[in-house]
Amino acid sequence: MISPDQNADCLEDWNQRGCALCADGEFAAAVAAFDQAIALNANDSKAWNNRGNALSGLKRLAEALAAYDRAVAISPTDHQAWFNRGLLLTEMMAYGNALQCYERAIAIYPDPRYLHAKEGIWLKERLFTA
Repeated sequence: MISPDQNADCLEDWNQRGCALCADGEFAAAVAAFDQAIALNANDSKAWNNRGNALSGLKRLAEALAAYDRAVAISPTDHQAWFNRGLLLTEMMAYGNALQCYERAIAIYPDPRYLHAKEGIWLKERLFTA
């Protein structure tokens, strides 16, 4: 029988494996790794956020958005999930929704990358909606 501590280690191992696969561009294998992490703990916002990143790499945008939605539903203070959701929505040209995500991320943690992404929305809106 696996103890709770061992389960946590396995969860982190699957998350780390998935992140390494993403870094190598092996997005399908990364999704499978994150699915293993989620099978161990369906309420792990980090695994859902990471799964969203891998799905985004595969251009499975609707599924990626659903994964980010799950991450922020589990952990509304997960600034990285809010930021990644904003990046995806920017890619989908849903600029108003992206802006809201960036603002949520910034309110939680004012990372300069988040501020820069928020400022870039104004230009993107002008370029692509003109």
